[in-house]
Amino acid sequence: MYDVYCGAGGATKGYQRAGFYVIGVDINKQPRYCGDEFIHMNAFEFFEKLLSGTYREPFAIHASPPCQIHSTMTKGIWKDRLDSHLNLIPQTRAALIELGKPYVIENVAGAKNELINPLMLCGTMFNLRASNNAQLRRHRYFESCPVIWFAPATCQHERQPAIGVYGGGQHPLMKKRVRKNATIGVYGSTGGQSSRDGKSFYGIDDRRLAMGIDWMSGKELNQAIPPAYTEFIGNQLLKALQ
Repeated sequence: MYDVYCGAGGATKGYQRAGFYVIGVDINKQPRYCGDEFIHMNAFEFFEKLLSGTYREPFAIHASPPCQIHSTMTKGIWKDRLDSHLNLIPQTRAALIELGKPYVIENVAGAKNELINPLMLCGTMFNLRASNNAQLRRHRYFESCPVIWFAPATCQHERQPAIGVYGGGQHPLMKKRVRKNATIGVYGSTGGQSSRDGKSFYGIDDRRLAMGIDWMSGKELNQAIPPAYTEFIGNQLLKALQ
C-alpha cells in the first residue's frame, strides 16, 4: 500500500497493524516516518510515475490531501490565509480513479461535503483517552472505494473532560492563561500547559497517549490520524476485497 501525503505516518501505522506493507510518499522529508519505505516526492508527480509503471502496483492507496482550506481554524481566526491553500481533493480523487486501485481519501470534518459517501471516525469509537481518562474527540472523514459504510461504533461523547488535537500553532495574540474548562483542546502546544480561546491544553505526553502515537513531535501530531482509524479501515478493505 502507498500512503500519499503521509506526514510522519499516523495512517501508515494503522495500515501496518492491519497487515499491510506501507510505502509513504510526501513532498517534505519525514525523518520520523514509521513506514516500511519512504519516497520524497510531490504527490502528483508520484501518481504520474505510478501510472507509467515506475513503481510497483499497490494493493490499495491511501491519500490525505492537505486539509487547511477545510479547517475550521483556517476559516476562523486565520481566514486571511485561505487564499494560500488549495483544495486538492478533486485532483487527488481523479488521479486515484485513473490508477484503478482501491483507494481511501481522508480529510477533516470541514471537507465532508467534498467527499463521496464518507465514513466518519472519532477517537471515542476506539476508546482513545489521555492519562486522566479524557476522551479523544477527533472526527475524520474517509471516502473509500470500495465503500466502507459502517463505523465500529457510534460516537460516545461523555460528559467529562475531552482532548482534541487540532492543527496549527498557538496564535500570537492569544496568550492569556485561564483555568481548565470541562472540554480541553490541543492546538499545537508541544509541552506543559498552555491556553487559547478560553480552553487549556494538554502537554505532548498526553496528546501522544490519546492519539496512540509515541514517535511524533507536537507539530506532527497536529496533522496526524490516530492509527486506530486506519487499522479499522485497512481491515475493512481486506474483508471487502478478499
